[in-house]
Amino acid sequence: MGKTVRWGVLATGGIAERFATDLGTMPDAEVVAVASRAEASAKAFADRFGIPKAYGDWASLVADPDVDVVYVATPHHAHRAAAGLALEAGKAVLCEKAFTLNAAEAEELVALSRERGLFLMEAMWMYCNPLIRRLRELVADGAIGEVRTVQADFGLAGPFAAGHRLLDPAVGGGALLDLGVYPVSFAQLLLGEPVSVQAHALLSPEGVDLNTGMLLGWDSGASALLSCSLVADTPLTASVTGSLGRIEIPRGFFFSDRFTLLRDGREPEEFVNGDDPHSLRHEAAEVMRCLRAGETESALVPLEGTLAVMRTLDAVRDRIGVRYPSERAVTPA
Repeated sequence: MGKTVRWGVLATGGIAERFATDLGTMPDAEVVAVASRAEASAKAFADRFGIPKAYGDWASLVADPDVDVVYVATPHHAHRAAAGLALEAGKAVLCEKAFTLNAAEAEELVALSRERGLFLMEAMWMYCNPLIRRLRELVADGAIGEVRTVQADFGLAGPFAAGHRLLDPAVGGGALLDLGVYPVSFAQLLLGEPVSVQAHALLSPEGVDLNTGMLLGWDSGASALLSCSLVADTPLTASVTGSLGRIEIPRGFFFSDRFTLLRDGREPEEFVNGDDPHSLRHEAAEVMRCLRAGETESALVPLEGTLAVMRTLDAVRDRIGVRYPSERAVTPA
């Protein structure tokens, strides 16, 4: 792997634009190609970001010998096909979240990456945020004692127009995979995979979840109260409470620039991240570090953790009765 890592961007939506923008600020990264199923969209994206190659199909991008790693930025219903195509072509892959529609598809991608000896990572940029990494270290070091409860929410008020992808079951719509993946991933970052999953939801006439509450439990006695919504502007906060104190993250917990550590008998301690908390540079830097080190997965965003989150999301959908017409059979957890 050379000093400059050469990226191919697969899809041209809003998250792809953010990623290309952030890569443009990194001297050791270059976007050399972009692909869309619509050639005009790929060319417009390439013109905007100064990308030398634009393809009107995915196959041409993954076959490009100048591409070191493919960033899959499609909606999640297409992740299995897009990431699988790239892996089959011998490319390293960074794939957006939710990683796939279900755990079965995620397991197929992980198995393929391991069979081919190729790098694969979920684009859970929250895990790469220096502030979240510091929070995890504090919890692991016992700063708040034994973790007892985790709370996190992510809700948008909408309304979303009829036909919006978030309301379309054919593309894996609903609050859970787009928004709920953040609270679930936050809880499992600190506690691992739960042993029990309870959930309740308001479903749309089309059968996607509009408002979902989750209660996860662990053998230690710890629990997590999580929620996601397409019909309510929730606080977007998170907290972790332990036997000796708690940590509170203000609004926008997954991109916050600060959190507060509160412990009995001590002054509150505020931890601040001076970098842009919205930046996707940290996840890109982690991918490039791994590639240069010859690693096939990231210790910050391990594949087993991604699979565990997908199993929990499957279990939540099983409890609330959500199925997507395009997915394969889901095995209830």
